[in-house]
Amino acid sequence: MKVRDILDVKGSQVHTIDAGRTVLDAVALLVEHRIGALLVRDAGGAVAGIISERDVLRECLHGSAELGRIRIADVMTRDLVVCVPDDEVDYAMGIVTKNRVRHLPVMDGDRVAGMISIGDLVKASLDAVEYENRYLREYIQGR
Repeated sequence: MKVRDILDVKGSQVHTIDAGRTVLDAVALLVEHRIGALLVRDAGGAVAGIISERDVLRECLHGSAELGRIRIADVMTRDLVVCVPDDEVDYAMGIVTKNRVRHLPVMDGDRVAGMISIGDLVKASLDAVEYENRYLREYIQGR
């Protein structure tokens, strides 16, 4: 199974936020959409990074109670870890495990094709195992 198969089911909508907005603005969008990360765009619309729940918590730990004053650009993760639509799900799982990230932007060249989470990857893996088990049972039973 490939990452594109996940996007075919999940959809390709990616929530974004401008790098100049505040961390509090990001929190509001995360809560509103019930998601764990937002892609961050620069003033020209290019992908500049990602802000996740972890980034917000890290900022809180550093004593910043004024999340309404801190710019996303100052706390976001700039070095994006990404995958491509043709990556195998197992390969993408390796990426999130190795890099200790929970959200993976899916890039098709310079275009954002979607975003997947570790939960999406686990579900896809479980679905594949379930399908294989069902197929093997039917084969053994001669159906």
